[in-house]
Amino acid sequence: MTLSTSALDPKIPFLADALDLHQAQTQLQPIFPNLREVTAATLIRHKPGRRALIKYQLDTSAGPLTLLGKIRAKGTDWNSYKIQQALWNGGWAADRPDGFSVPEPLGVIPKWHMGLQRQVPGIPATDVLLTDAGIPLARRIAALAHKLHHTPIPTPKTHTLTDELRILHDRLPLVADQHPHWRSRLTTLLQTCDTLAHSPTHRLHLPTYPIHRDFYPDQILVDRDRLWLIDLDLCCQGDPAIDIGNFIAHITEQSLRQTGDPTAMGDQEAAFREAFMRAWLSAGADKHTVEINQLHRAIELYTVLSLVRHIHISNRIPARRHLTAAILTLCETRSQQLRQEISH
Repeated sequence: MTLSTSALDPKIPFLADALDLHQAQTQLQPIFPNLREVTAATLIRHKPGRRALIKYQLDTSAGPLTLLGKIRAKGTDWNSYKIQQALWNGGWAADRPDGFSVPEPLGVIPKWHMGLQRQVPGIPATDVLLTDAGIPLARRIAALAHKLHHTPIPTPKTHTLTDELRILHDRLPLVADQHPHWRSRLTTLLQTCDTLAHSPTHRLHLPTYPIHRDFYPDQILVDRDRLWLIDLDLCCQGDPAIDIGNFIAHITEQSLRQTGDPTAMGDQEAAFREAFMRAWLSAGADKHTVEINQLHRAIELYTVLSLVRHIHISNRIPARRHLTAAILTLCETRSQQLRQEISH
C-alpha cells in the first residue's frame, strides 16, 4: 500500500504523519531518550477505518531496535496495552524459563492512538502444525493457554455464551443475504446452535478466567523453544473453553483448506485438547467449582460454535469463498452429531 493511498483513510487522518520519519522521531524521542534516528517506517497492515500496524526501525545508542506501532482508529487501546503490561510483568517476559512470553510493551503515543511494542521473531504456529512438529507444538500451545487462563490480569470486559450466539446471529444472515439458496439451511443451523447452547447438558455455570478470546494458531509465533502470544486486543474474562474450542475449530478449518480433509489434523486437535485437560487436572481444578466433565462439554460446544463462525469468515475472505459450502455442510454434520450425543 502506498503512502498516498494510506493517507486517504478519513478515520485515521494521522496515518501519513505516523509514517513520516521526522514526525515519528519527534513522537518517539520522549519514549526512547537514547534514540538517534528513525531509519524506517513501514506500513505492515491497514484495515481502512479500523486499524493499522507500522514497523519502526530505530537507531539508538544501545543498538538497533525494531518496534511495532498498533493504531486503533476509534482511540488509543489503553485496555489492551495495560493487559500486555500486566502479562509482561506477571510472568510473561522474554526470558521466562517456561518459554511462554508476550512482546514487551514499550510505550503509547496517544496523538496517534498508538501502542508500541518490541517486534519479536518467529513464524506463525499455523505454518508448523501440519508438519511432523505439529503434535508436540499443539501440546505446548495447550500449556501456554493454561498459563494465560491462570494469570491474574485486569480484564474489565467479559465474553459469554450469549455473546458467542449473538455473533452467529449477526454474521450468518449476512451470508444468507449473499446466498439466498442457503437461507433455510443457515436458519436451521442457527436453531441447532441455540438448542445446543441451551440444552441441560451445555447449560454451564462456570467461573470466568482471563482468556485471549481470539485464540488460534496465527496468534502464536514459534521462535525455536519460545512461543510468543500476540494480539491481545480482545483479551477479557470468559470461559477457558472459548479459547480451546476456537483453537480446535481453526485447526479443523485449516485442515479442510490445506488438504481438503477436515480430519487431516485430528491428531493435533486431540493432542491439544488432551494436554489442556491434563494441565487443568494437574493444577487441581477438580477441587474447584469447575468440574472436568463440564469443561469437556464446554469445549465440545465452543468448538462447534467457532466452526460455524467460519462460514462467515470464509465467505468474507475472497481466497476462501470456495470453501464456504463445504464448511456449511461440515457444520451441519458436526452440530447434529453433538445434538445426538447429548440426547442419549
